[in-house]
Formats: sequence, C-alpha cells, structure tokens
Amino acid sequence: MSGFDDRLKGFEAKYSHDQDVQFRVTARRNRLLGLWAAAKLGLAGDAATEYAATVVKSDFEKPGDDDVIAKVLGDLGTKGIKLDAAAIRAELDKCHHEARKLVAAELR
Repeated sequence: MSGFDDRLKGFEAKYSHDQDVQFRVTARRNRLLGLWAAAKLGLAGDAATEYAATVVKSDFEKPGDDDVIAKVLGDLGTKGIKLDAAAIRAELDKCHHEARKLVAAELR
C-alpha cells in the first residue's frame, strides 16, 4: 500500500504546487494591470505601486475577474477615461501572458 500512498502524496504535492503557481500568476497579472491603469490615471512611482496593490486586493472580493475589471473600469471612468470592459479584459489577457512568463522565470 505504500506505493499507492506515495503516488497520492505526489499528486497532492503537485496539486498544491500548481495552485500556488496559479495564485502567483493571478496576483502578478492583477499588479501589472494595476500599473497599466495607474499610468492611464497619471500616477507614477509610489502612487502607481499603491494603486496596483488596490487592484490586486480587489480580486479577493468575489470569484472571477469581474471584480478586477469593475474596479479598473470604475476608476478610469471617474477620471473621464473612456474604455469599455472588453478593452480592459484584452489588457488583462496581455498581463496574464506576461505574468506567466515572469513567474516561470522566478521558479527556475
């Protein structure tokens, strides 16, 4: 039975690792989106970093990406920057691709 137990532990370890990597990618993606939006809002330096952190935190409100998109869309709209959800989702996809590359490089 130890062979089965070893396999089970291996699967559990892989699942845990995959979940950790996915969390890191999502957080990095949201940070990159936050920095992109901060630039559109005219923020730089510490203000841009702080804004990006609020975008990352907004993802913990509910499952999915809608909360992140709504935050960025609302913040941009407040400043009179007209973008729709599709444009923000497209940027989110670009950020996701970049975040995956960055996290993969960190794990090497």
